[in-house]
Amino acid sequence: MSTATDTAGDVAVGSRPDGLSRLAQEILPVLYQHRLLTAAQLTRLLRPAATTTRYVRHQLQLLHGHGLADAAVRRHNAAGELLWYVTPLGAETVEASGELAARSYRITGQAAASALQEHTLAINDTGLAFVEHARRAGDECGPLGWDMEVAHRVRDGNARHSDEAWLTPDAVLHYVRATGDERMLLTFMIEVDRSTMSIARLAAKLHAYARYATYVPQLSPGAKGRPGASGGLVQEAWRERYPSFPRILLVLTGAPSRTLQRRAGDLRALAAADPRIARAAARLQVGVTSLGFLQAHGPFAPIFTPVMGEAAPTDVLLHPAAAEALR
Repeated sequence: MSTATDTAGDVAVGSRPDGLSRLAQEILPVLYQHRLLTAAQLTRLLRPAATTTRYVRHQLQLLHGHGLADAAVRRHNAAGELLWYVTPLGAETVEASGELAARSYRITGQAAASALQEHTLAINDTGLAFVEHARRAGDECGPLGWDMEVAHRVRDGNARHSDEAWLTPDAVLHYVRATGDERMLLTFMIEVDRSTMSIARLAAKLHAYARYATYVPQLSPGAKGRPGASGGLVQEAWRERYPSFPRILLVLTGAPSRTLQRRAGDLRALAAADPRIARAAARLQVGVTSLGFLQAHGPFAPIFTPVMGEAAPTDVLLHPAAAEALR
């Protein structure tokens, strides 16, 4: 960790990776899955009852001493806050354990120090808001409850690496809501906008979601199709991954509340003018809110505005009438 030092403590000479504390072993896969986290975020995720970050910082230093984790200095932060990530050795250790599915993307020191820092932290703050609400409500959404940048094919053809051939949400989050004896398994595709991209680009992302909702893979010449549930050939691609099409959440941050409200209104207008979104409207449930509202009130408060249809406030289930009844 050549970029900065932390005052949490020194690594014991001769300590071994297999002698790491339980907390250090919990931290490693969380860093692997979420790419870049502060000690404060890790404390809230893994030791929510703690009143300081000291113990978590000490464990991060131990991981660093073993070559399993490293840190970059947070840009534009006068306090020199450290942002933690796994090293190649740390990633190999997680993958060898078989606890998580191996990921092709591995964060580098250069990426950790880049301008992507704040966007990554905002995505993780969004996931953390769900985790903290789940704890309060008795629901299920743990520290590993969301995956970063999960690619979904939205176009056939040979351009395997073309951006237009893939839909890649900032995060896919899984949440189990418990109500009495009933359990509702919810999946959300999340886009976080720090007010740095144009509304037109954000609307283009919704266009890609609409395309994915209706995308049916084409069979290659001579290939035999698999019968679908309706007796036809291949169905929509999303059915291979999800029991129902995930709700789409747009989380806005990085600007004053009034500015975020205007952005949400502009997004609704562009979505209403998009024919593809209109054609997929029966399958798409899209809501927009601010990160501040999500952190302050939790996802099941009426803090979301539907991007399509009437703008009545709703909760994360995106059922305006139900949210109004709850209020």
